[in-house]
Parts: sequence; structure tokens; C-alpha cells
Amino acid sequence: MDSEEIFRSRDKSLSHLRSIYGDEAETVIADARYGFISGLMKDVLKKPAIERLTFSDRIDKVVLNRWLGIPLFLAILYGVFQFTFVVSVPFMDWIDEGFGWLAEQASGIGGWGGSLLADGIIGGLGSVLVFVPVIFLLYIALSILEDSGYLARAAFVMDRLMHKIGLHGRSFVPMMLGFGCNVPAIMATRTIENPKDRLVTILVNPMMSCGARLPIYALFAAAFFTAHQGLVVFSMYGIGIVLAILLAWLFRKRLITGESGHFVMELPPYRLPTITGVAVHMWERGRVFLARAGTIIFSIVMLIWLLDYTGALEPIGRAIAPIFSPAGFGQWQAAVTLIFGVLAKEVVVGTFGTLFAGAEELGGLGNVIGFELGWTPLIAFSFMVMSLVYVPCMAVIAVIRRETNSWKWTGFVIGYTLVLGWILATLIYQIGRLF
Repeated sequence: MDSEEIFRSRDKSLSHLRSIYGDEAETVIADARYGFISGLMKDVLKKPAIERLTFSDRIDKVVLNRWLGIPLFLAILYGVFQFTFVVSVPFMDWIDEGFGWLAEQASGIGGWGGSLLADGIIGGLGSVLVFVPVIFLLYIALSILEDSGYLARAAFVMDRLMHKIGLHGRSFVPMMLGFGCNVPAIMATRTIENPKDRLVTILVNPMMSCGARLPIYALFAAAFFTAHQGLVVFSMYGIGIVLAILLAWLFRKRLITGESGHFVMELPPYRLPTITGVAVHMWERGRVFLARAGTIIFSIVMLIWLLDYTGALEPIGRAIAPIFSPAGFGQWQAAVTLIFGVLAKEVVVGTFGTLFAGAEELGGLGNVIGFELGWTPLIAFSFMVMSLVYVPCMAVIAVIRRETNSWKWTGFVIGYTLVLGWILATLIYQIGRLF
């Protein structure tokens, strides 16, 4: 019997099992093993005649249901973003008004010093810090889900879908961590035993929207989608998840072939999150954003201000802007923000804040961008998708290089995300124009 005949027999057997059991062979075998273990335990252990379901068991009958599990996960995720934006609005308004007042005072100084304070520090850095309430509230919500025990269930629920694309539920855990920051999320792939599963998870992790992208979404959702901010931001996270799944399937089928590993995890009992625990988790994640704002983002914003003040920034933007014209945002200002966004995603908003300093007095930064650049909701959505997909920030690129120990795979991530981001943004804009 040659190898081709062996593979044909294998595929025939797998297809036969799938037709009988309605599930993948790995799942059927795992069920049989646990069924044997359960039967063995019944023979050697004595239990009460009537076993009472625990509180966790009752909830899991709904949460882990094969039909309700994924829709419930998406509904919870949507609720998180609705909560984040509804509650954060007054806090953002107060911060925005405060920076507007500071910029007005600084502009009275005059000269390059006044411009540095008003346009560079306050305009650039302030436009990023105004979204601190959104980020901290998102981390509060994610901490509650994590401490309650639900996030472990989300990985379990996604295991069936992940198996269909050649991965397993353990790969979904780093993806969820990517909602906070892609750097620790990629480092968390070390828990994946199968090296091929681990590599694919690393390659698609940049599709998960980190906290640094959230200010971009919040800026344009507030300006162009006022009545549906939560839904629009949720769509960005949803697009990222769908892209990660599709890319993982493609890479597993065409690029990194082979059998995937198996996923076994112990589900923790549900617990009521404590205020202290949630606060600690929120601060551990949120302080990273504040630290970046005070160091990396501050330094980059100063560089942007200097280039803009000396007139060197516009020629750079104009040289690259035509590339983005098919996607609807072919203005030099948009091109410049995307260039510096590779250094840190928050800098996209900081760059806009520097270029359109004083926007607080004219209805907010997002509205001024729309007026000055002639943007429509379609262009804004196209730009958000580009910001989601295109080249990850330098910190993520560095950790991909370290974790894969390969410049080849690092370059692959840079290349495919840039091309895919441009294609998706262009398709959205061009197709949207037809309607």
C-alpha cells in the first residue's frame, strides 16, 4: 500500500466518522476517552443518588451551549463597548475642555515656544490623553470578565471553530489578550505546545485590536457615527477577529501545514469579581498606556511638531499620499499619520492633534478633520480599517522577531498586513461609493 492510498483511506475514514457523529474525529475520540473515564469513575466512586448542579454548572449549560456560546460571546463583547462609550463621554468632555483651555493659554505666549506648547505638547499629547477614560473603562470591563471566569469559557467555546481552521482554543487566549496589547499576547503564545500552532497564532495576532488603536476608533466614531459609536467600534474588533480566523485558516492550509494540537483546560468556577482585583488589573494595563504617553508618544509628537514647524512634514506626506487615494484618504495629513503610526498606534491621533491644533475650539478634532479634509463617514470607516490592519507598531514587530527568531516571518507580517490593509480599505471605499 503506497502513501497516497494510505492518505485516501485516512480521509475516507475521517469522512465516515464525521458523517456518523456529526463532528471532527479529534472531538469524537476525546469524547470517547472522557466517556471511558467517566464510566470507570462510576464503578469505583460512590456518589449521592441525586447530584446537585453547582452554580457554575447551571451557568455553563447556557454559556457553553454549542449553539448559544458564540452568539452570547459576541453579545457580551458588544455590551462591553456600549458600556465603555456611554460611560466615558462626560469624562472625555471634561478632559477635552481642560486641554482646550490650556491650549488657549499657551497660544498667547507667541513665537515658537507658544507653538510648541499649544500645538505640540497640548495639541498632540492632549488629543491622545483625552481617550484615557475609554481605555480604562475597557480594561475595567475586560478585568471583570477575566476575574469572573468567563474568558476561560470564551476560549472553550471558540475551540470548535478554531479546530476547523487548524488551531485550537488555546490559540484564542493570546488573541483575547491582544485586546489589551499585542506584545504580551504574542509572548503568551509560549503556552502553545505545538510549534506550528504557535507560529500561526503569532502571525495573526496583530489583527486583534489593541488598546493603542482604540483612540483612533473612538475619535472617528464620535465624529462620524455619533448615534452608533459602540456598534462601529465593535465592528472594528469583529473585523479583526474574522480576519484573524480567516488568515489562520489560510496559513494553516497553504503556508504552515500539519496537524494541530489538542486543547484541554480546567474551567475555573465562577466568582464575583472584587473591586480591588478589578482595580489592580485595570491599573496594570492602563499604566502601560500612560507610560507610553509620557515617553514614546511624547517624543514622537515633539518630532512631528518640529518637522511640521520647519515645513519638512508636508513634502513627506505628499510623496506618499497618492498611494492612499484609492482608499479615499489621499491627503498628505492622513499619509503622515499612518507613517508615524508604525512607531506607536496612538501617535495616529497625536499626529492629527498636532496638525489640527486648536480643534477643541472648533467642535473637536474629529469634526475638524472631517471639515478640513472633506472626509465622509465612508472615508472615516475606510481609514479605521486601514489603521486596524496595516503594519503593527515597532514594539510588536520587535517581539515577533524575538519570539519567531526569524527576520523572514517578521518581514512577512510587515508585508502582508500592509498589503491587506490597503486592499481592504480600498475595497470598502470603492464599493461604498457605489451606494
